[in-house]
Amino acid sequence: MVETAGGGPGDGTAEVLDRPLPDGVRRRVVRIVAEAFGGLTVTELPAQLRQYARFTPSRRAKFAGNAMAAALETEALFRQRIGDRFREAQPELAGALDAGSPPPAADPLDVAAAAYVLRPAGWVKLVTAAGEEAQRADAERADEESRAELERLRAELALARDHTRAETERLRAELEAVRRETDALHRKLRSALSDVKRGEAALRKARGEVDAVRAEAQAQVSAAESESRRLKARLGEAEAGLEAARRAAREGRSVEDMRVRLLLDTLLDATQGLRRELALPPVSVRPAETVDAVEPGRMTPKDIAARALSEHDPAILDQLLALPQAHLVVDGYNVTKTGYPQMPLEKQRLRLLGQLSALAAQTGAEVTCVFDGAELAAPVLLAPPRGVRVLFSKPGVTADELIRQLVRAEPPGRPVIVASTDREVADGVAKAGARPVASAVLLKRLS
Repeated sequence: MVETAGGGPGDGTAEVLDRPLPDGVRRRVVRIVAEAFGGLTVTELPAQLRQYARFTPSRRAKFAGNAMAAALETEALFRQRIGDRFREAQPELAGALDAGSPPPAADPLDVAAAAYVLRPAGWVKLVTAAGEEAQRADAERADEESRAELERLRAELALARDHTRAETERLRAELEAVRRETDALHRKLRSALSDVKRGEAALRKARGEVDAVRAEAQAQVSAAESESRRLKARLGEAEAGLEAARRAAREGRSVEDMRVRLLLDTLLDATQGLRRELALPPVSVRPAETVDAVEPGRMTPKDIAARALSEHDPAILDQLLALPQAHLVVDGYNVTKTGYPQMPLEKQRLRLLGQLSALAAQTGAEVTCVFDGAELAAPVLLAPPRGVRVLFSKPGVTADELIRQLVRAEPPGRPVIVASTDREVADGVAKAGARPVASAVLLKRLS
């Protein structure tokens, strides 16, 4: 519908569009304005559009599309200036619109957008026709898309039916297999129930046999107790007879007693001859010597601890090592890192082992030095010094645990001295019966 508002013939400025501008036409109108925007000076722009003067055409269309469309509709001078720029850019399309014969091959949306900007006579019809053409094209496109979607859905439905049919057949086959398996399980269950019944019968029979055996065993126990009482009575009689025989032997009353004594002397002589024949040594160990106790004159680690010496006095270590069969266990890296931590590990080991060798030669005590194997980058090629046993802990075992194993391996009562500042090590070996001393005490003694 076209309404005129007093315009002259051939003039379309009086025509008014009575419906919203189609979206496709509006997008092209905004693009025309955005491209012609840069050819205007700031003073030629409406006040609300001057802030977009430095924007690129794409940014103007994105951020100022609504403002440019509103200004184009309400500002006749601005629309005229945009139309002039459009005529310069596309003179052929503008001339065809002024002549009232738009190009047949042109895009209807482009023709409608140019007519909306230039406002030739009949521009409303062009815009309306373009909108209807766009709607018709959209409807056709939607119809095509709907038909394509329908075909796709039909194909998917056919595929789903085939899949459902195949799945149904598969499930039927599985159901038949499950039924057969269930029948087999039922047969196995019946067989198992029969086995259980037979087992219960066998169990009842075994219980009866056990009860019979138990009764028989009870009878045998009773008979054995009776026999034991009889034998005890006979033993008492024999002991009484033996005592009477001993008294008779002491008194020398009978020839038979003399024969018994002669037989006894013969047995004793035979025993002496057998001892000489076997060359049996005399008994050197007496039962009283197997009892664990402290003999007079011997010192123990507790005796040393009771003396009035400081815990940090090196003399206490000499007294401990002077005990019989003393064994000194050294926490190697704990001692070296206490005394000379700035040296490399290899030199620390060599220096400590040299000093321990001298200590072992002086005291005669057994000396074992333990190092943590976890700090080794490669196997150590080391010749142990004379008198010192050198041990490295295995992978996964710390030197502290190896020290505790050494202490536990010693028999109770042997003097074992452990040199370490590690409180956990000291407490552990003390519970096992060893005597802990600080690493500083050993270092003082070695120096």
